[in-house]
Amino acid sequence: MRTIDWVDGAVELVDQTLLPDKCVMLRIHGVDELIDAIKRLAVRGAPALGVAGAFGVVLSGGDPAQIARLRAARPTAVNLAWGVERAVARLPEGPEAVLAAALRVRDDDIAACKAMGERGADLLEGDRLRIMTVCNTGGLAAVERGTALGVVQTLHERGRLAEVLALETRPLLQGARLTTWELARMGAPHQLIADSAGPYLLAKGEVDAVLIGADRIAANGDTANKIGSYALALGAERAGVPFVVVAPESTIDHNTPTGEHITIEDRGADEIVSIRGVRLAPEGTQALNPAFDMTPHDLITAIVTDKRVIRP
Repeated sequence: MRTIDWVDGAVELVDQTLLPDKCVMLRIHGVDELIDAIKRLAVRGAPALGVAGAFGVVLSGGDPAQIARLRAARPTAVNLAWGVERAVARLPEGPEAVLAAALRVRDDDIAACKAMGERGADLLEGDRLRIMTVCNTGGLAAVERGTALGVVQTLHERGRLAEVLALETRPLLQGARLTTWELARMGAPHQLIADSAGPYLLAKGEVDAVLIGADRIAANGDTANKIGSYALALGAERAGVPFVVVAPESTIDHNTPTGEHITIEDRGADEIVSIRGVRLAPEGTQALNPAFDMTPHDLITAIVTDKRVIRP
C-alpha cells in the first residue's frame, strides 16, 4: 500500500486521521482539498509532504497564488516546499513535464526509503536490538517503508530486531495510532509506552538505540522533529545510547544555518485540551502546543540519509 500516489488524474492518499479504526483512501482533485488534508494531518511526515507538494503543483495548473498557499501549509517541514519547487521548476515545459517531475519525486522517495533502511541497519551494531522511536516514521510518513521505521523494518527482515518501544506521541498520538498499526502489519514485536517513560527506560538500560525522523535539519545538523525528541536525546546521551536521525537528503536545509532559525509550528490549544473530540481540561483552559522541538547537533550520534551517514 502506498500512502500517497497519483492515480487517474488525482492524488490518492491515506486519511491518517481515521487510523487505526479505518483505512480510507481520499481522492483529491484540487489544491484547496490538498491543503486541507495537509493542515489537518490526513497526510503528514516529511517525505510524504514532499510528494504531496509536487503533486499539488500539478493540481494547481501553475497558478502562483495556489502554489504559494500550498508551499506555506506546514512551515516547519522543509520537504513540502522542496517538493513544490521540484515541480515548479518544470512549469515552463508544460503540464506533462510537471507531472513527470512529481512522479519522479514519488519514485525517488521510494528508492530513498529503501536506501535509508539498509544504511541505518548497517550502521547499528548488535543482533537483537531494542529500538525506541517517537511519532510515526514508517510508510505512512513517506510513500513506502519510511525513514526511522524503515530502518526498523529492515532490521526485522534481517532477523536483528528484538523489540520496538514506541512512544504514544501526545497530543495527536501518532505513535499510538499509526506506528503500532504499522508495526503490527509488519509483524514486528513492539510495546507502546507513555511519552514520559522514554528517558526512564533509557536510564534503565532497556534500549539499544533511539531512531527518529526529521522535519527539517539545519546546515549544522540541528534537527527539528516531533515534540518529545529532545527529551529522548538528553536521555540517550546520559545513558550512552546511540541517538540516530533518519531522513532523506532533501530534509537538510542548507539555507537554515542552525536550529535557532527553524520556525516551530504551534498548532493551537484544541489538540492539547481534548483528544479526538473528547474534552480533557476545563472549558476555557489555555495551552501551548509546539508541534516540534529542536535537538542540537551535539546530541545526535549520526544522521542517516539516502546518500550518506553524517556525524554532526
